[in-house]
Amino acid sequence: MAKVTIDGIEIEVPDGTTILNAARMIGGKTAPPAMCYYSKLKQTGGYCRTCLVKVAAGSTKDPRPMPKLVVSCSTPVQDGMVVQNMTSPEVLEARKGVVEFLLINHPLDCPICDQAGECKLQDLGYEHGLEKTRYEFGRRKFEMIDIGDKIKLTMTRCILCYRCVRVAEQLTDKRVHGVMNRGDVAEISTYIQNIVGNDFSGNVIDVCPVGALTDRTFRFKSRIWNVKPMDAHRDCKKCCGKAIVWYQGEEILKVSARKDQNDEVENFICNECRFDKKKTADWVIEKPTHIDDKSVIAQNHYEHLKELKMGHAHLVKKLPESNQPEQK
Repeated sequence: MAKVTIDGIEIEVPDGTTILNAARMIGGKTAPPAMCYYSKLKQTGGYCRTCLVKVAAGSTKDPRPMPKLVVSCSTPVQDGMVVQNMTSPEVLEARKGVVEFLLINHPLDCPICDQAGECKLQDLGYEHGLEKTRYEFGRRKFEMIDIGDKIKLTMTRCILCYRCVRVAEQLTDKRVHGVMNRGDVAEISTYIQNIVGNDFSGNVIDVCPVGALTDRTFRFKSRIWNVKPMDAHRDCKKCCGKAIVWYQGEEILKVSARKDQNDEVENFICNECRFDKKKTADWVIEKPTHIDDKSVIAQNHYEHLKELKMGHAHLVKKLPESNQPEQK
């Protein structure tokens, strides 16, 4: 076991644990953001650089600081290590630069993007981004293509995090899409527009942190904050059958995999559950899905409304005397 201190909080973790996962054990803002790392997948991380941290002391044996910022998703902890994330101005400044770099080619089309409200790049830009861009050149432009009958690829929004490639490599027998070309012309694509149509291809939608890969069966049907998520399950021979069904009224508009507190898929689901089972009779409804109160998805939802009503009741008790109209 190794003792590591992150933003002034000490925690003991197993040897070999990365700084990022140690910080996630602490939770809150101590955990650096990550756009490419995915704990459920192998060989992820190291592409986006958003998880950079400062190692102020390497270990008990060698307390010297590391000369440069390091990526927390692939750097293992050492006993006695001291790490700075939100407490380091150098890290925060570097993260602003990373966000600016990610947004160089990313279009600001949030009002028409189906990922709005679930987009990690939106959250990252809000928390760590600059108020305006210094980029004066034209952004990259790509034609939208259908990689299969259920998945739409909008390459202009892609940040090349490689998550969808890793999912295809590790969940399917034969990957038919990947990163084509290099440098500023690199893009996610299929070889001569092959169709991505295996039983688990829909999981690339769930792992994509932006709106590059979207569900064609849900596109433009509703905004995510206007639908109601419910935990549900069904007997499925291909996958675990545990999912979230998104209701608008009595209709299921969307089915997605359940995610943990780090916004990572808990269990990958098959395409049959995701795309073909859109009736309530197909599912056993368990309970309303817990939504983080800070998320825009929580607006107008059960938990948020309950807290809102309690807050209003608290205000009503205080208002009568000070807000009564003057009697004449």
